[in-house]
Amino acid sequence: MKKKLVVFSGAGISAESGVKTFRDSNGLWENHRIEDVASFEGFQKNPQMVLDFYNARRKQLLEVKPNAAHLILAELEAFFDVEIITQNVDDLHERAGSSKVIHLHGELLKVRPLNSETEIFHWEKDLYVGDCDANGVQLRPHIVWFGEIVPEMEKAIQLASEAEIFLIIGTSMQVYPAAGLIDYVPANCEIFVIDPNLENSYAKYENFFKTSATEGVKILRELLMRKY
Repeated sequence: MKKKLVVFSGAGISAESGVKTFRDSNGLWENHRIEDVASFEGFQKNPQMVLDFYNARRKQLLEVKPNAAHLILAELEAFFDVEIITQNVDDLHERAGSSKVIHLHGELLKVRPLNSETEIFHWEKDLYVGDCDANGVQLRPHIVWFGEIVPEMEKAIQLASEAEIFLIIGTSMQVYPAAGLIDYVPANCEIFVIDPNLENSYAKYENFFKTSATEGVKILRELLMRKY
């Protein structure tokens, strides 16, 4: 039976594909205050500005491709039961070939009516005020904004609790409740960390790779193939 490898990924893995990370060093997201473009209150105040923000991100996403880190994680499905839990709203894991991906914070290429969390549509073009579902309800990005419930959190907790190998890659481990997943990983689970900026408090010294996502995943693949 294949060992269960649970991957917890963040913005760092997609940054190497050219996906802009939300949070810049000045605390702004592409020159917007976080609360203005990532909260329901911000959407109510200026809906088209919020839609334009995500329109620009959606357009950029369609111009980039999965990188080696995404591709290797997909290839590991041949040898491990790989489950990916991502904070990213892009679809690069799926495009790389990963078959089991949970998006904690929503998906950029999906939209939903304002009055529903389950009626979800694939969407690649720009979204405007006036774009509605069949019942005339305005569509919004399928993104978990600040203050909103994370619908997939319970499923992610269950997966973390079943992990035999747990990989943290490209995440600051500062965004909650997502970062709290580490607390559910079993005591006997082997934990690996790949991140050039993260200070290690999660894995054994030899399992911590202070490298880029692509470089770290190449090292990890060789290690896992030898070990398991």
